[in-house]
Amino acid sequence: MSGAVFTGRFAGKVLVVTGAAQGIGREVALRATAEGGRVLFVDRADFVVEVAAKAGTNAAAFTADLETWDGADAAMRHAAEVFGGIDILINNVGGAIRMRPFAEFEPAQIDAEIRRSLMPTLYCCRAVLPHLLARGGGTIVNVSSNATRGIYRVPYSAAKGGVNAITQSLAMEMAGQNIRVVATAPGGTEAPPRRVPRNAEGDSAAEQAWMAEVVEQVTQSAPMHRYGTISEQAAPILFLASDEASYITGSVLPVAGGDTG
Repeated sequence: MSGAVFTGRFAGKVLVVTGAAQGIGREVALRATAEGGRVLFVDRADFVVEVAAKAGTNAAAFTADLETWDGADAAMRHAAEVFGGIDILINNVGGAIRMRPFAEFEPAQIDAEIRRSLMPTLYCCRAVLPHLLARGGGTIVNVSSNATRGIYRVPYSAAKGGVNAITQSLAMEMAGQNIRVVATAPGGTEAPPRRVPRNAEGDSAAEQAWMAEVVEQVTQSAPMHRYGTISEQAAPILFLASDEASYITGSVLPVAGGDTG
């Protein structure tokens, strides 16, 4: 865990963080716990249990496939059973599986991108609503992407465009019931090697070359001309989740070195 920790910012709050086993989700969940929250770390990778154990007694872990309704519903129910309710949901599951020109995508690959980067957010937003309503309100933070404008990721871009639409429409629908819905749109982000690879089949030589072109495009599109850090992505997510952002809803905040996507 790195970056500033605001003592007590989430005291008395119960958070569910999805995709919490590695990357941005791991950093967010660990920092939220360090800031006083009681946090359910959710991931389909079983080593999420190891990560949650680092956070101490105010953390618990749950393994679920959030690409399914049953997985999303079970995760929210578990958080409510363990901690007595839910105040904040941070939807972090997603990520491009492949980088390739759209003309090279096969139908099954398109379906896989949509399942990974749209359905977990859609299902988890729906599954958490009864729990937030039972609390009299709450907050949902969706992690989108500035790759809604970018090369070689059209299905992923479509999925993240859907996440933006969920954020804006649900925010309008739920504002009268004291539920805020917001999002960040991360740009390119440096991260440690993944314990679970984004593409289990491995990248072909062509895909590795296309990936290099994506890195070049992302770097050049950002006025700061660099990738961000995990900490630089976690900080705005936690700000939007906190009461400091109480007058912000329906917004999608680009966090991409000046590239607005």
